[in-house]
Amino acid sequence: MDNTAHSPTSLLIVICVAFVVPFILHRLRWSAVPLVVAEIIAGMLIGKTGLNIVHEDEWLSILSLLGLIFLMFLSGLEIDFDSFSSKNGGKKTNPLFIAIVAFVLVFIASFAVSFGLSWMGLMMPVWFMTLIISTISLGVVVPVLKERKMMDTALGQTILLIAVISDFVTMILLAIFVSFQAKDSTKPLLLLALFAVTFGLYRIIKIFHRHSSAALDKLSRGTVQIGMRGVFLLIILFVALSEKMGAENIIGAFLAGVIVSALSPKKEFVRQLDAFGYGFLIPIFFVMVGAKLNLWMLLKNQQVYLFIPLLLVALYVSKVTPLLVLRRWFSWKQTISAGTLLTSTLSLVIAATALALDLKMIDQLLHDSLILVAILTCLISPIVFNRTAPAEELTRTSVGIVGLNRITLPVALELKQEGYDVTLYTQKNGPTEIQEYMKMNPKLQNQFEAVSALPDFTRKTLEANCVFDKDILVLTTSDNERNLELAYHAKEKGCRQIIVRMEDFERQEEVKKEGFTLFSTLFSASTLLKSLVESPTAFEFITRKHDVLQTITVGNRRYNGASLRNLPFLGDALILRIYRNDDSIVPHGYTILQVGDRLLATGSLESLRALKDELQ
Repeated sequence: MDNTAHSPTSLLIVICVAFVVPFILHRLRWSAVPLVVAEIIAGMLIGKTGLNIVHEDEWLSILSLLGLIFLMFLSGLEIDFDSFSSKNGGKKTNPLFIAIVAFVLVFIASFAVSFGLSWMGLMMPVWFMTLIISTISLGVVVPVLKERKMMDTALGQTILLIAVISDFVTMILLAIFVSFQAKDSTKPLLLLALFAVTFGLYRIIKIFHRHSSAALDKLSRGTVQIGMRGVFLLIILFVALSEKMGAENIIGAFLAGVIVSALSPKKEFVRQLDAFGYGFLIPIFFVMVGAKLNLWMLLKNQQVYLFIPLLLVALYVSKVTPLLVLRRWFSWKQTISAGTLLTSTLSLVIAATALALDLKMIDQLLHDSLILVAILTCLISPIVFNRTAPAEELTRTSVGIVGLNRITLPVALELKQEGYDVTLYTQKNGPTEIQEYMKMNPKLQNQFEAVSALPDFTRKTLEANCVFDKDILVLTTSDNERNLELAYHAKEKGCRQIIVRMEDFERQEEVKKEGFTLFSTLFSASTLLKSLVESPTAFEFITRKHDVLQTITVGNRRYNGASLRNLPFLGDALILRIYRNDDSIVPHGYTILQVGDRLLATGSLESLRALKDELQ
């Protein structure tokens, strides 16, 4: 057997390049250049177009394929099903409806452009080119939106859903198109069977997850990591199923991501998956995309100089023009920038052109030209998007506090002053002591008006008033059973953070096991007293009136491996503690940050916002 096929030299070079590229971008302050674009360019420099020191062997071929598969899995995982009924700017906007309308218009425009290219004498299958032009690269859109911290915004979710629908539908249509070309009528039926299997497995996994949550939590710690094992089992299972049923493996990986997303995984687990994918496999895929392109060989053909610019223009016309429909919901800058980013096309073009070349529907020249155009869109579109997309307004975290009392009222006021969107809920015929307390403290009542009086605290009443839609839900009524009942219902509704008041000591462990945050007046008082006895200076420092205490999660991959002393944007913020997995780290200047670290920081609100915007 040829030992060169197993030589790790090329793999070592690719991984070194993937490691160095983020440092170069950070040092040169090229914030407008997305990381995936830089990785493709770096691949071109070390590959056939440049130094030609990297050659695709078995290792790189397998890892690059796994990178593409894991990228499609993470793309499916990024879909936020709660966003299907989000609001934007006071207008009810359903990102799913917008995305479907936008894709239909893009597909019609793509067919018109493809027909025009064929009419001009460029010999190519019209339907095949329609699929190529209408596709959008999730592999480029998702990382760009992540770097811009737009995944949770209305515009970001709309862009993501348009890309998802486009990539997904064109993948299905491509499989059907190829089956007809190969005269295999069974493939469409097999695709329907794949979707049926997906739905069935989702129901089974959901039931298993619901009844085994305690065991799964226990097995997710230490060296077992059952959640990560289950994810890889699901990915490989769906990749194998999709290939057996005549579909592309990226369809299976995407469906696996959709299933995991629908199960509402914990943020920490999602960060672990991101860290593995974007830290290892995915950079190898993007570097190899650039490394395999032989630009000089392609440019020797004179037809390329006409075909490539024409196809590039066709791509932008077929995307930007129909996507002007987004102006109905977004600003002009947002609309144009979204249309530009959604012109990025890569992964499906690579798969589709390879299939078409095998079936002899296109020649080698058209194959290489399409790959080059796809890479050019990945170079141009993200950079233009980063330059033109307006900065998203800082989204305020919504907090709903059920139970108005002497503790929650002043806390709600302070949270509002710190930038939170707070609503206090009380009963119309509530305790008279609260009315007396507010009469004694008129400043509190005058400064805080967001108090909603409800007839009762039943689930039906709270649902009617959208209480369970809050980012953070605090249940502090005097009824322990009511608090726990509402907490379970909020969990079913997908509320991300739930704080439960529980004075019954025997029920407090149940609150913790269910993943709720425990609040107890007796526990809080004893903790406060202990802090005052053991470290009064530190307690006074973190509770100063003008300072804020926040937890900030490191999500920006550019700061993975950076030391605290090299962070230039701390201001008056002080990092008190770093929580990494199950470890608690006392920070110092040489402490190295990792993606997924949770930083307990204090300081002024302005400094903490700047720190949060940069690191998350």
